[in-house]
Amino acid sequence: MNRVIRVNMSDLTVKEEELSEKLIYDAGRGLTSKIVCEEVPPKCHPLGDKNKLVFSPGMVTGTKAPCSGRISVGAKSPLTGGIKESNAGTPTSQKIARLGIKAIIIEGMPEDDSKFYKLKIDKDSAELLSANEIIGKGMEQTNKHLISEYGEYIGIIGVGPAGEMRLSAAGICFNDPENRASRYAGRGGLGAVMGSKGLRAIIVDETDAPGVKIQDKELFNQGQKKLVEAIRNHDLTKPGGVLNAYGTSAVINVMSEVGALPVRNFSKGRFEGAEKTSGEAIAEAIEKRGGGMTGHGCHPGCIIRCSNVYPRPDGSEHVSCIEYESDWAFGANCEIDNLDDIAELIRLCNDIGLDTIETGAAVGVAMEADVIPFGDGKKAIKLLEEIEKGTPLGRIIGSGASVTGQVFSQYKVPTVKKQSMPAYDPRGVKGIGVTYSTSPMGADHTAGYAIAAEIFGVTGKLDPLTTEGKVELSQNLQISTAFLDSTGYCLFIAFAIMDIEDGFIGVLETINGLYGTSFTAEDVSKIGMDIISEEREFNRLAGFNEVNDRLPEFMKEEELPPHNNVFDISDSDLDKVWDENK
Repeated sequence: MNRVIRVNMSDLTVKEEELSEKLIYDAGRGLTSKIVCEEVPPKCHPLGDKNKLVFSPGMVTGTKAPCSGRISVGAKSPLTGGIKESNAGTPTSQKIARLGIKAIIIEGMPEDDSKFYKLKIDKDSAELLSANEIIGKGMEQTNKHLISEYGEYIGIIGVGPAGEMRLSAAGICFNDPENRASRYAGRGGLGAVMGSKGLRAIIVDETDAPGVKIQDKELFNQGQKKLVEAIRNHDLTKPGGVLNAYGTSAVINVMSEVGALPVRNFSKGRFEGAEKTSGEAIAEAIEKRGGGMTGHGCHPGCIIRCSNVYPRPDGSEHVSCIEYESDWAFGANCEIDNLDDIAELIRLCNDIGLDTIETGAAVGVAMEADVIPFGDGKKAIKLLEEIEKGTPLGRIIGSGASVTGQVFSQYKVPTVKKQSMPAYDPRGVKGIGVTYSTSPMGADHTAGYAIAAEIFGVTGKLDPLTTEGKVELSQNLQISTAFLDSTGYCLFIAFAIMDIEDGFIGVLETINGLYGTSFTAEDVSKIGMDIISEEREFNRLAGFNEVNDRLPEFMKEEELPPHNNVFDISDSDLDKVWDENK
């Protein structure tokens, strides 16, 4: 089955279509970007009726392939003004895939922008219903209400008050295996697009779902076994390894030590509070307090299990989860070294429906402008509560770092294409700076994770402080990542498949077994490049040019302690990333 659910919010109709034959092998980012490129006018207003919001599970999502529970969300971004794909790991993606649904397309918008709806999907139908009972509620209460109404085995997609207010830092929330409102397609403000459509939630009921049909089960199982073994044999992804034992926040100490952890709104590269906010400190607190856990998975079938559940001092559950990016955004970036304050800031983002990276960066810029002091976790919490209330100040912060910088007349605003940079300073890790600059998505570490080679030595160590080889590194990673974002596999399998050849072969065999195809490594590169070319063409038609592929001016001029480097990869070299592939 290749169902497409098309929802028109203008006339409140829902219809089903069969996926076009030419798109039959597209999924995840490959499909969301293709539909956006074909159906959304590049110059349209992101919060207008001509924009469309597209959900698509990955190629192998819904199968027993390991770490394959990712879903992509695509639209024109109200944050960047360009095309956007953001993805999340969640059981909901698997439920959608097992229903035979390749894409959910949300188009149009209600005449009355005060009304909100929920979309209920099952194996036989999809229908729009009133969402009056959840309007204004945070995502925690929204999930509880929907579970009480539809049962504990549903999948939930939703936006919180930030999405209702159409704030540009609003993300789209998915439930985790225990039905927490904690898994986010956070980047790019896509929650604002969902809110502009008047869609408050999607409920997915997979009862009696037909499942995912596999064309060659023997080949699929063979590939699955190879990939599992590769993941379990790699130092970063194996059971008891770094990601499993300490979560992604283990990177806090690593990046601080190498001098590339952005501190105090990208003013220095080492954080005095790194030890207090590290993955090791999180694990220690969990063990001491009880009630939480490390080694938590965002969806069934995850064997890396890099998530966590962080407890309060009394052992009661506080938040899931403290990821590296979120930890940094409210920690080192704001010079806050209290894990409980950081946990509360993340919890508030989850409940209000905000991207932690964008919101943390906006708070950092506000601190730079003396709105509140650096290091004051309690006042940062109050600032997020302003967003929840919808006050003018709250709406400014909830609109992201770029808007916050404009309102408060700040020069040092760490964004590319108006999207905030994540937790790696490009003056200390040059390859990631190339990715930030040239990705169609804006500053996004996941678009081409050069950190794998520059810091972790995957496929061979590169000096992070030199410019040599960084254009080629970022280019290759962006192409392969565009493909990986289409498969439904977690980005973290890249560590294993880049270092262990059988792991990469396993990925190809699961895909070929699923579809009955014969994709090769060369096809992977072509598919990835085709996706990026389409995305860049959308951006070009939207008005982007080479000027948009640049880091902020201050990063080329202000030295970053402790190595006192600037970002010195030339504009002409940045232009070579994609010029050679036209």
